[in-house]
Amino acid sequence: MQPILKTIAAVVGMAFMLSSCCDKAAQNTEKHRYNASYEGEYLDRIAFPVGGIGAGMFCWEGTGAISNMSVRHKPDVFFEPAMYAAIHIKGVENGTKVLEGPVPGWKKFGMKHSAIGGSGSWGLPRFDKAVFTARFPFATIALSDKDIPFEVEMTAWSPFIPGDNDNASLPVGAIEYTFYNPTDRDIEAVFSYNSENFMKNDKSAKNSIGKIENGFVLSQGGTQQKKHLQGDFAVFTADEPAQVDYCWFRGAWFDPITMLWNDIQNGEIRQNEPIDSDAPGASLFVPFKLKAGEKKNVRLCMAWYVPFSDVQHGEDAETEIDKGTAAACDADMPETYEPWYSRRFGNVQDVAAYWLQNYDGLKAKSQLFTDAFFSSSLPPEVLEAVSANLSILKSPTVMRQYDGRMWNYEGTGDTWGSCHGSCTHVWNYAQAVPHLFPALERSLRETEFYVDQNKLGHQMFRAGMPIRPIKHNFYAAADGQLGGIVKVYRDWRISGDNEWLKDIYPKVKESMDYCIAAWDPRRVGALEEPHHNTYDIEFWGPDGMCTSFYTAALQSIVLLGKAVNDDVSAYEALLTKSKDYMENKLYDGEYFIQDIRWKDLDAVDPVKATENSIGGGYSPEAVVLLEKEGPKYQYGKGCLSDGVLGCYMAFTAGMDEPLDRQKVRSHLNAVHKYNFRKDLSDHSNPQRPTFALGNEGGLLLCTWPKGGKLQLPFVYSNEVWTGIEYQVAAHLMYEGEVEKGLEIVRACRDRYDGKVRNPFNEYECGAWYARALASYSMLQALTGVRYDAVDKTLYVDSKIGKNFKSFLSTDTGFGTVELNNGKVLLTVYYGNIAPQSCKIAGEDGALEIRNL
Repeated sequence: MQPILKTIAAVVGMAFMLSSCCDKAAQNTEKHRYNASYEGEYLDRIAFPVGGIGAGMFCWEGTGAISNMSVRHKPDVFFEPAMYAAIHIKGVENGTKVLEGPVPGWKKFGMKHSAIGGSGSWGLPRFDKAVFTARFPFATIALSDKDIPFEVEMTAWSPFIPGDNDNASLPVGAIEYTFYNPTDRDIEAVFSYNSENFMKNDKSAKNSIGKIENGFVLSQGGTQQKKHLQGDFAVFTADEPAQVDYCWFRGAWFDPITMLWNDIQNGEIRQNEPIDSDAPGASLFVPFKLKAGEKKNVRLCMAWYVPFSDVQHGEDAETEIDKGTAAACDADMPETYEPWYSRRFGNVQDVAAYWLQNYDGLKAKSQLFTDAFFSSSLPPEVLEAVSANLSILKSPTVMRQYDGRMWNYEGTGDTWGSCHGSCTHVWNYAQAVPHLFPALERSLRETEFYVDQNKLGHQMFRAGMPIRPIKHNFYAAADGQLGGIVKVYRDWRISGDNEWLKDIYPKVKESMDYCIAAWDPRRVGALEEPHHNTYDIEFWGPDGMCTSFYTAALQSIVLLGKAVNDDVSAYEALLTKSKDYMENKLYDGEYFIQDIRWKDLDAVDPVKATENSIGGGYSPEAVVLLEKEGPKYQYGKGCLSDGVLGCYMAFTAGMDEPLDRQKVRSHLNAVHKYNFRKDLSDHSNPQRPTFALGNEGGLLLCTWPKGGKLQLPFVYSNEVWTGIEYQVAAHLMYEGEVEKGLEIVRACRDRYDGKVRNPFNEYECGAWYARALASYSMLQALTGVRYDAVDKTLYVDSKIGKNFKSFLSTDTGFGTVELNNGKVLLTVYYGNIAPQSCKIAGEDGALEIRNL
């Protein structure tokens, strides 16, 4: 063998041995336990959102670093400003450390700026070990290091109080640092918090660092042409006198951060006064002395204020038809998005003062939520999935405009909102907001029916921003518009507000009539005409997924109409037809399918009809394919995971399922049988594979176990979406197939264990993707617990035995519900919940109510 070949062989052999060793080491690494702490490699991808609903956020990483700084009404997921806390222990060798764990290996290469050296703080000494524990909205990190005599614990949080919309939407966050001296001697130390002026992002605008009591304010002004550049970010201590340096050393290259670390390392405290502009950064210092056995707590507060943006979506309505029938905007409506807090507070000092004044109360109420939620006896994988995805509500996915109305993206791009407009067919799945913040959820319904619905009943499934009437220049989404009708029923039962129902019902009826005319003009009980849906394409011919929405919407309009004394006989007749069509024409004996049709419809030829589709028209070769097997992007005889999604919507709305439950259960079991994969190594996915791939498990959107797969099936069909995993899991649980549902949940959460993906960021078409909020429905699915505010009845229907404890949130309060051998205990932690009756599996039950 030639020398070079010997060298290659040796290198390959060494690589193989290293790989084998790594494989064995990986096999010996203890797997992360659901709903438990994270440490070691499971810390690497953690980024826990801190902020308010629609107010912006920053993320606290598993090590304690701050990243994803997104306070300017747009995400900035790769923005990791140079800001950090540090501790200096006097008289201790190597006693100065950044209050963070080791920098994750993945940041060293392939990360933004890593190829040019990375962040200025990554190379500073850190603690040896970090252990991260999440109890939303709180996250705690325990730090330890051989050189540091303190035991250190840090907790990051921001207010989250179900039902308290505004306090849950504050542009604030906090990190509490606790130092304990376990030694037998006194220890002197200096805590510091240090930050560059990361609000500075445009050279045309003046920047500065100003004063606030016990802290500093990082600022940039706006300009006449770009008022959205204005923004302030305050950092200050809550209860400790701090000494502040408002201007780091000014110089070239790395001078500011080098001189800063020199001071920190030497225990020196500088107190430079503010300068007019261009201060590199600022620091606050809290010196303290701990006697043996004593603790010290430093509460670091953050508040921000960015009153303007350049965010705008949608074209203004021009015709009287599109302008609708309701006053949708007021004279005070701005041209671009402005956050709700800009009308509540005048400046960052106002926000900070409110934060300080109410800190203890907001923390206590947020802790009540945490205590109630995590006292549950439900499976840990369920608690982890639900609580982790609540972080979506603190992400840039969610926004609240100037008048407080909610408006959302589908998810979060790197530096942009992904897919605007509170997209109805995506937010269908999201079941957390209607229970935790019902008034915000109802604001979405009001936008859909009063603003986005024109005089013909057609809804734009993407709302404009600011919220206003916009051009109706695209298809209505069948699943989105029909789902909205089901959600009106759900939101009415949650709120108990009969006047709200009376006001919105005429618009709901108008919407229902549009759906019938557009997609079921022959009134056969199925959606025959081409209908746009959440896969961003149109289904041609009746299908189980969208027709199940139709059935559920018809059932909803019947119940809503009867509640307002309307004649619903025509809807009742059509509901009967729809059930029959689903059960006898779209059920293949095992699961529900699609009957692809395009030649006997009112719609024009698919080639012409799809010119306005998201995917564009038909190429010459696609026309050949059309003649051979029909329109592109259908599922036909496939087993669709969303195939009975309308029935899922019905049970989460508190209705009986509109279809034969045995057939629904059969469909769900088929989905688990055919679509759930424990290992995707042999699965072909030419679409978007990073959601799940390789040896990971997951639930495919569709499979064709009986043949009939088209050459171009519907877009995304080979993918895995967590929101669909959760809705299928919840539906299986509701139907009594608990273990099958849990198996899907475990596969999903195993992908998000912190090693490769962030446990607090399930993504689809963007990060913090809204569909994953379907996870919340598992609480109801497992326990049957829901409170109906219309009939003032607490419902319980356990699928997990005679004894459990679970969380409940209503329009007026939250708490826990316990079932103990046929008796129900409702413990109210916050607000007021006063059921007048209780139903256990449909029968009258004994109920005890306790108020904490």
